[in-house]
Amino acid sequence: MYIVDEFNRLSIFLIFPSPEPMKSYVSVCALLFLITSLGYGQTSFTENSFLKKENSIIESAADSGNHYTLLEAVKAANLDKILNEDGPFTVFAPSDMAFRKLSKVNLKELLLPENKKELFSLLTYHIVAGNITASKILKALCNGNGKASFTTVQGDKIFASMDGLDIVLTDKAGNRAKITSADANQCNGIIHEIDSVILPNALSATNLP
Repeated sequence: MYIVDEFNRLSIFLIFPSPEPMKSYVSVCALLFLITSLGYGQTSFTENSFLKKENSIIESAADSGNHYTLLEAVKAANLDKILNEDGPFTVFAPSDMAFRKLSKVNLKELLLPENKKELFSLLTYHIVAGNITASKILKALCNGNGKASFTTVQGDKIFASMDGLDIVLTDKAGNRAKITSADANQCNGIIHEIDSVILPNALSATNLP
C-alpha cells in the first residue's frame, strides 16, 4: 500500500460507484486523485537507488539490488544501451520476485539467443514512451471512469485500473501487476516497480504461467 498512514483512514470513501450520477463519480475521483497523488509523492524509495535522478533507467536498475533478473533480460535483448542513453521512457519494472512467478524453465529459455525476439517483445511490453507519472495514470483513470489504457513500445496496450488505492496493470490475458513503488524519476524517464510480469499478445499465458 502506497498511501501514508494519515490517509489510510479515508480509503473507505474511495470506492468507485457504478450506478451513481456522474457528478458523484467525479467528486470521488477528484478526492482519489488528490489523496493518492499525495501518497505517491511520499512513497518510500530509501531501500534502493531509484531516487537518483541523475542516473539513467538502466543505471538505477543495476544499482537497485532488486532487479537483477530484469537487468539480465534487458542485456540479453540488447535493450541496455537504449535504456541508458535514449528516452524519455516509462518503465514498469518487474522485481526479481515478480520474475520468480514465471516458470523458471520458460524464463531460462527466453534468455537464450534464439528466443531474443520473444524476450524483446516481453520487455518492450513493459515500456511506454514518455514520462507517465502516477498522477498522469490517475488522471487518465478519472477521465476514463476508472479505466485507462496505454500503448507500449511493443505495440500492444496495457490496461490500468484501481484496486482500492493500488494502481493495477492488466494485459489482455488477464494477468495483473500492481505498482508497488511509483514515480522514480531518472534522467531519461520514470520507473514504476511492479509485482508481476505482464505479457504481450505474442506470448500466451499458457507458455508463461
